[in-house]
Amino acid sequence: MDYEGRLGNVAVLGAAGKMGSGIVLLVSQEMADLSLKPENRSKTFVLHAVDISHQALSGLMSYLREQVRKGAEKKIVALRAAYADRSDLVDNSEIIDAYVDRALDIVRPTTLIEAAAEAGAVFEAAPESLDLKLKLLAKCGGKGPKGPWVFTNTSSIPICEIDEKAGLGGRVMGFHFYNPPAVQKLVELIRAKTTLAEVAAFAEALAKSLRKTVVPSHDIAGFIGNGHFMRDMLFGMAEAERLSKEMPFTHAVYCVNKSSQDFLVRPMGIFQLVDYVGLEVCQCILKVMDPRLPGQGLKSALLERFLGQGVKGGQNHDGSQKDGFLRYEKGRIAGVWEPEAKRYVPLSELQVDCDKKLGPLPEPGLAWKSAVKHPAKDKALAEFFCKLAGMKTLGAELALRHGSRSKEVALALVSDGVAARAEDVNKVLLTGFFHAYGPVNDYFQVKVAK
Repeated sequence: MDYEGRLGNVAVLGAAGKMGSGIVLLVSQEMADLSLKPENRSKTFVLHAVDISHQALSGLMSYLREQVRKGAEKKIVALRAAYADRSDLVDNSEIIDAYVDRALDIVRPTTLIEAAAEAGAVFEAAPESLDLKLKLLAKCGGKGPKGPWVFTNTSSIPICEIDEKAGLGGRVMGFHFYNPPAVQKLVELIRAKTTLAEVAAFAEALAKSLRKTVVPSHDIAGFIGNGHFMRDMLFGMAEAERLSKEMPFTHAVYCVNKSSQDFLVRPMGIFQLVDYVGLEVCQCILKVMDPRLPGQGLKSALLERFLGQGVKGGQNHDGSQKDGFLRYEKGRIAGVWEPEAKRYVPLSELQVDCDKKLGPLPEPGLAWKSAVKHPAKDKALAEFFCKLAGMKTLGAELALRHGSRSKEVALALVSDGVAARAEDVNKVLLTGFFHAYGPVNDYFQVKVAK
């Protein structure tokens, strides 16, 4: 494996998108760092940032300039050593400017995908559509084992399918960054049976150099992360529909969302997480997984209904949250969508009643932020959930059912061969989803009726 050789000429497809821009940032900095080595000073490093919009690519370059500068400020000691032979660079600001210029000189924004054909490595960050990915990869250096090594950021499409249908001859691997790539430590590496050993070795070396936490997943639709999240999401939706027979639908959504956050000690409730990811993205993932995993019921009429009403969630360009199942004001939940009336019911009209129905949290409380920083986290969580198990309230019931189902899903991912070990599932949820604890634990023992 020629690690530095492959990183001499790189292309990122979908470079101006949310995932692509983060990949460009990470890889361009790695390439800039390599170019500063004495033995590489005479070499040329090029990263083709490919996207369909000149305007979006202009925005990408502005984003890169800002983020590379922040990164340079954090590693000024290393940069001082790298630029030790430059007598013209004295102040830290001069060294930082030089590094920023070097990193941005490496990036070549373009709308011409043909630029990827001569790359040594191609990172594909297109939306979760097999047809779109195949269309893009068809223009990346021809078929067979010769040509660029392809690293797809797909979060659900089996790599073996991409390899077979694109005719890549084993030069492809799943390199699933989590959103946002520049911040998230987790990377799922998915090796197909056909993936060449040298391609896998390169992926592992790059992930290590980027200081990522690597979890291997077997090549089964959804992999570990979405394999758990999609089923967790579907359970949450089913719970809301079950509860809606006893209370208004908006109340049911609120109760399930709050129980899956506060009572389960998670960073977000399940509906807030769906909104963050985006309903359209979740639907795309289900459409990948359902036909490839027949008989598991990986589909949602509720998602279809909401999308049909124009309820989409997702993120604005500035990172603020779009309305989805829930309405947001200044980042806080302010309402719940009522599909019959096609409007958001303000939180003020349901919160008091719902909180009364849910009942209190165990005392002392254990918020997610406190849990992740707790010096005796495992003990604190065990005591919290032990008390929760002894409470006969709706909030406790919902949380225990949801936690138990989450554990069942995680164990099934191991038994079905998606994850090699339960520890790998836990690591994905801890690292990629920022949970305070893994789904495979001793906190939940309730058998969930499906």
